[in-house]
Formats: sequence, C-alpha cells, structure tokens
Amino acid sequence: MYVCLCHGVSDKKIRKLVVEEGITDIKGIKKCTALGSQCGKCVRSAKEIINESAATLFKQAG
Repeated sequence: MYVCLCHGVSDKKIRKLVVEEGITDIKGIKKCTALGSQCGKCVRSAKEIINESAATLFKQAG
C-alpha cells in the first residue's frame, strides 16, 4: 500500500529500507525517499511501519 501518496512511497519500500539498509528512524527514510516532504500526513504511518519492521528484524536476530 502507498504510505506517502504525494511521492508514491509504499510500505514495501519502507520495510525494504529497514531490512536491507538498517534504517530504523524516519530521518533515515527521508534521506532515501521524499516521504513527508509535502503534506506530512504519512509520517505517523511510516513510523509505525519502521517500528514494526525493526522489531521483527531484531526478534529474528536474537
């Protein structure tokens, strides 16, 4: 699903950045995408996806 409609950033893209690049904060995602740079309504949803993905990643590692 699209998280950021303004720039076409999907939940899959965010999850991929967390898993493959190790990005675990919104600032890191913003460096790689245009997420949140226009209307900003997507930031809350993106943070939830980052947190869920990071938690899953750390559970698998531990």
